[in-house]
Amino acid sequence: MLDNILSILIFFPALAAILGFVVDKNSIRTYGVAVATIEFALSLLLWFFFDNSASGMQFMEHIALVPVFGINYIVGVDGISLFIIILAAFFTMIGIASLTDTKNVKNMIITLLFLQMTMVGVFASLDAIVFYVFWELSLVPMLYIIGAWGGPLRIYASVKFFLYTFAGSLVMLVGILVMAYLYYQTTGQWSFAILDWHRLVLPENYQLWLFVAFFFGFAIKVPMFPFHTWLPYAHGQAPTIGSVILAAILLKMGTYAFVRFSLPMFPDASVYFMFPIAILAIIMIIYTAMVAYAQKDIKQLVAYSSVSHMGVIILGTFALNIEGISGSIFLMIAHGVVSGALFFLVGVIYDRRNTKLMSEFGGLAHVMPRFATIFGIMIMASVGMPLTINFVGEFLSLLGFYQQSHILTIIAGIAIIVGAIYMLSAYKKMFFGKVTKEENKNLPDVNKRELIALVPLVIITIWLGIYPKPVLGPISNSVESLVSLMHEKAVTKEAKARIPNPSTLIIRTTAQEAY
Repeated sequence: MLDNILSILIFFPALAAILGFVVDKNSIRTYGVAVATIEFALSLLLWFFFDNSASGMQFMEHIALVPVFGINYIVGVDGISLFIIILAAFFTMIGIASLTDTKNVKNMIITLLFLQMTMVGVFASLDAIVFYVFWELSLVPMLYIIGAWGGPLRIYASVKFFLYTFAGSLVMLVGILVMAYLYYQTTGQWSFAILDWHRLVLPENYQLWLFVAFFFGFAIKVPMFPFHTWLPYAHGQAPTIGSVILAAILLKMGTYAFVRFSLPMFPDASVYFMFPIAILAIIMIIYTAMVAYAQKDIKQLVAYSSVSHMGVIILGTFALNIEGISGSIFLMIAHGVVSGALFFLVGVIYDRRNTKLMSEFGGLAHVMPRFATIFGIMIMASVGMPLTINFVGEFLSLLGFYQQSHILTIIAGIAIIVGAIYMLSAYKKMFFGKVTKEENKNLPDVNKRELIALVPLVIITIWLGIYPKPVLGPISNSVESLVSLMHEKAVTKEAKARIPNPSTLIIRTTAQEAY
């Protein structure tokens, strides 16, 4: 089974979703939880047999699809993609387990299983065409989730989400086709294999244009400023599970793709655009944090906060060194855990009061102490308090970029403080003081079903904040290999200087040792 475990992880949810159409609607929840639990167990099995000391791809599978044009089904994982796949399986499992009695719950569970197939497919694909197919297919289930189960503006939000991301993907497709053609010109053979493209050395002017083509597809998915305007609508109108999956997994497709495509394929262009992208990232951090502070809706506040933290991930990614890139990948996982938990918590209070306005609450700590405790822990993690999961990723991301620019890193670090201001202010409004609204005096605290979803997230938040080695070790090994490849392929002197060669450093520092 291990020889085909990635294909099983990709297609098992889709097969189960098809079979779900014949499952009785009274049994569909149990069926969905069982399928998602098996998928999560398989992802843990992948981790169990993963060689943590290796830096290359593992569990690779290769099936020829259109060999004349070099299109093949190629999948594999390394330390960069492993934990995002596990995170996708985990959130799908707890998402289905915590579903409330929503309308057409059967269709929701089937849609989530199809979505899981596309998410795992994106992070496991090592052929650009297969990657693109899964990338585009992921739009359809999320479009349906927002459009069918969302709020009053759900159609506007779902269409805007689709048009933004689809438009960026079309530009990216042009870049994919040009890359395949350049590979053919260089080697005389067609290939869409990402690992083959990693070995292709391109002139700087080619790199610049191709970097821009891929950038549009990835930046809109993140979403980076100024392409972020679809996200608040998508989050605001999506049902709780839609917001959770969107924040925890789907946004990571963009940042993951930067690491998998842009950095190793276009190292000189990555250096060329490093500071412009860093400035955009800092604008993301500051601007969206200020907008978040102005929000009256707690879900919108969490949505803008999510964009702000994605700016730190971008900053770490374009540090172009082991510490920064490892920190950004770890922060992808941390952001997924924390933002996913916050959207779950917003959903808990919305189910009880049918409102997300912070002015409608106050003194909830007296009425819902367990809910207040869990919310408080996740708020602390969101603002990057030491010994929580976000701190590790943010520290390494800023440490990595500090080697490129002291001033920009200090600005970004100071800007993160704004996040603490609006998050703690929102917590104060909702949980402290007297219970002023009559409707809040008898609100039930979190129940067993909700605790099943939230308690594991709290444990992961604290565990990986205190002891990140199990995750950070494999990530750092793969990132070291990535940085070595980038340095080797760099054409210009500036790129060679900006991208350190790990093997020639006098003091070799892994991300784990830095932390």
